[in-house]
Amino acid sequence: MFLFCIMPTDQKARKECCNKAILDEQWLSLIAQNDRQAFEKLYRATDKTLFAYILSILRNTEDAQDVMQDTYLKIRASAHLYTPQGKPLAWILTIAKNLSFMKLREQTRKRTYSFEETLTEAIYLDDITNNEDTIILKAALTTLNDTERQIILLHAISGLKHHEIADILHIPLSTSLSKYHRALAKLKKQIEKEVC
Repeated sequence: MFLFCIMPTDQKARKECCNKAILDEQWLSLIAQNDRQAFEKLYRATDKTLFAYILSILRNTEDAQDVMQDTYLKIRASAHLYTPQGKPLAWILTIAKNLSFMKLREQTRKRTYSFEETLTEAIYLDDITNNEDTIILKAALTTLNDTERQIILLHAISGLKHHEIADILHIPLSTSLSKYHRALAKLKKQIEKEVC
C-alpha cells in the first residue's frame, strides 16, 4: 500500500474535498504531465467508488486494496492515452474491472479466499465501522450475485445514480433498477435471518 502513503490521511480534509466531488476530465491530462495535485484530487474524488466497485467483484478486502493500488498506478502510467469523451469515471472503472478479473483468474490458478476471514479484518472504507454495516456488507458479499452486488455497492457506498451504474455496467437502466430492488429484497431477507 505504498501509493496510499503519499495521500493525506486527515479525514476532515478528505471529506471537505471529496464531498460531492466532481470528476474533472482535465485531471487526467494534468496527471499525464506528472501533476501530483491533479492525481491527489482524482484519488480523493474516486477512492471510495473505486474501492466499492473492486470489492464488489473480488469480495476480498486485501485483494481489493491491491487492485485499487494497481488501478491508480495504471491510471498514472496511462493517463496520456485517455481520450476525452466526457466519461472519465467509466475509463477508470474499466481499468479497475480488467485488473480485478486478472486477479480473479490468478486466484483460480492458485487458491480461493474465504471472505468470512476478510470480513473480520479492518475494512478500508471509513463508513463501515459498526456491526450493522458489517452485517450488511457480509450479506451483500455472500447473498447477492455479481451484478446485484456491484449495483448495491456502487449505489450505497459510492452514491452513484442508477443511470450512471447502468452506463458503467453496460446494462439498460430498467435492468439496473430491477436488479437493485431484487437485491434489496434479498438483503432484507438475509439480514432479518442474521439479526434474529
